[in-house]
Amino acid sequence: MSKPVSILGINCAYHESSACLIQDGKLIAVAEEERFNRIKHGKTAHVNNADKLPEQAIAFCLAQGNLQDITHVNLIGYSLEPEHRLHKNLKYQHSYPIPDGDYGTEKGEQIFYEANLNVERRIRNLGFQGRFLYLDHHDCHAASAFYVSGYDESAVMVIDGIGEFETCTFYHGQGSTLKRIQHFEYPNSLGFLWEKLSAFLGFSSYDAAKAMGLSSYGTPEIYRESLGQILQVNQNGRFTINDDFLQSRNENFTHLETIFGVAKRHEPIKEINAETQKYADIAVALQIATEEIFIKLARMLRQETGSKYLCVAGGVALNCVANGYLSYEQVFENFYVQPAANDAGTAIGAAYLAWYQELKHPRQLVTKTPYLGPQFSDQQIAEVLDTYGLTYQYQDNIEGLTARLLTEGNIVAWFQGRMELGPRALGNRSLLADPRKQEIRELMNLKVKHREAFRPFCPSVLAERATEWFELPDPIPEIADYMLGAFRAKKDKANLIPAVVHFDGTSRIQLVRSETNPRFHNLLTEMDKLTDIPVLLNTSFNDQEPIVCTPGDAVQTFLSTKIDYLVIGNYIVSKHLN
Repeated sequence: MSKPVSILGINCAYHESSACLIQDGKLIAVAEEERFNRIKHGKTAHVNNADKLPEQAIAFCLAQGNLQDITHVNLIGYSLEPEHRLHKNLKYQHSYPIPDGDYGTEKGEQIFYEANLNVERRIRNLGFQGRFLYLDHHDCHAASAFYVSGYDESAVMVIDGIGEFETCTFYHGQGSTLKRIQHFEYPNSLGFLWEKLSAFLGFSSYDAAKAMGLSSYGTPEIYRESLGQILQVNQNGRFTINDDFLQSRNENFTHLETIFGVAKRHEPIKEINAETQKYADIAVALQIATEEIFIKLARMLRQETGSKYLCVAGGVALNCVANGYLSYEQVFENFYVQPAANDAGTAIGAAYLAWYQELKHPRQLVTKTPYLGPQFSDQQIAEVLDTYGLTYQYQDNIEGLTARLLTEGNIVAWFQGRMELGPRALGNRSLLADPRKQEIRELMNLKVKHREAFRPFCPSVLAERATEWFELPDPIPEIADYMLGAFRAKKDKANLIPAVVHFDGTSRIQLVRSETNPRFHNLLTEMDKLTDIPVLLNTSFNDQEPIVCTPGDAVQTFLSTKIDYLVIGNYIVSKHLN
C-alpha cells in the first residue's frame, strides 16, 4: 500500500496559532497551539513573532497521521502571503501617528515580512524537504469553510480584521475552485472597528464577544448617528470607515470620546448600571450596524452568484447575533460558518488549498466535525488522577449518573473524546449545569468562570427536539450545530430554562446529534428522562485560560474552582471524596 499524501496547514502569522493535517484529502487532525501552551490565542500578535511556530499543535497532527516527524510531510501550506502584505501596506499612508516599528509603518512591515519568511526557514531546519507554499490569508479562510461545508457550490464570505491588506473578500465556490468576486481593503475593516470599540468599552481588543453580549442591554438609536461618523454602509453592504476618527492602528481614543461624548473606560464593565448603560448603548449601535452589513452583503452575494448556499469565515463571522438575524432573513436556503472561523481555521484552509488548487485533485466529501483534537484513554486518565492523589470511581452508566447530579444543582466538568476545535465548547470540554435554575448562571459567572455577570450562557439541546424549544428557520441553519447563531427561545418555554436565555430572549444554541457526539447526546437524553427538558447549560471548561486540553489541565481547573464534580472518560471525581 502506498503512503498517503500528507499535507500540513500552518497558521501563526498573527494569532490563534494552529496546525492541520490532511492525508489524501481526508481531514485527520486540527488543533490550536493555545490548548497546549496554555497561552490565550497561542501568542499575542507582534510584528516580530510571526515565526513562532505552533510546535505542539504540529507535533499532535503528525502523531495523529502516524508520521514520525515532519520529514514525512509532502507539502506545507502557510496562511499568509508576505510579499503581497509588504507591497500593499508600504504603499498606504496613514493620516495619524503610529508607534514606530508597529504594523503599518515601514520598519514594522519589514520586520513582519522577514518574520514570515523565517517560517519556511525554521520549517526547513526541522528537516522538511517538500514544497512550502505561502498562501493568501483570505483564500485560506474561504477554503476552510467551503471545502468542509459539504456544499458542491456556494457563495463564500470572509470578514475579519485584515489579511494581507483585504478586510472582506467574496467568492463563488464551485467544485474544487474558489473564484474571487470582489473585496474591500484596509482601512475599511469591520474587524478592526470591533477591536477598537471593544477597547473603548474597557475590554481588550480580543473581547468582541464581550461587547456583543453587552449590546443586548443597550438602547438602539441613541448612538446610531454618532457611529455614522465612523462607519457608513450603502445599499449593497459595502461599507467605509473613517480611520482619521477611528485610528485603528494606535491607542488614541480622543476622537471616539468626542464622537460619543463619553470617556474611554479603563476597566471592563462588570454589571449594567446607570454609569455603564451608555457603553451598552454604544455596543448595540455597533451590533445593529454589523447585522445590517451581514444581511446586505448576503443579498448582494445571492444576486451575484445565484447560489442557494453560503459559507462564512473570518473572525467577525463569530458574531452569533448577526448570524442569527441572517438566518431569520433566509437570504440563502442554508449557510455554514466554520466553527474555527477565526485565524485558527486558516490552517485547515491552507491544507485544502494545497490539495485542491496546487495538486489539482477533484472535490471529495469531507467528514464535517469539530472534534479533531486530542483524546485520552481511561488508562491515561486514571494515571493522571492517581498522580494528583484523587479519589475516583469508574461508572458504566456515566451519562445517567451525571444527569442525576446535574438535576441536584451541581456544576459538572465534562471531559470526553476528542477535543473540539474553535472557541465554543461543544460537549467534549464543557462545564454543564441544569438550565432550569436561574441562580446557576450567577454562580457559574462569579465563582467558576470569574467573568462579567451580564454575559450569557448557551444551551445544548437534542437536535430532534430543538424546534419545540426555540424559534428556528426551516431548514434549520447549520450554524445551530456549533453555537454560532443566536435564536429566540419560545415564549412558553423560556421560563423553564432561564439560565440559558439571554436578556434579549435569545439563546446561542448547540444542536446535539447522536451521529456526531453520541455520548453527549446520551447525556441530554438522560436529562430529558429526568426533567422532561432536553437542554443543558453548556459553557467552555476553563477559568480565564484556554479551554482545557489534557486530563492534567482538567484536574487543575477542577481543583482551583467551585466545580462540584469532574466527569472524565468513564470516571467521576467529587470534591466531597477528596
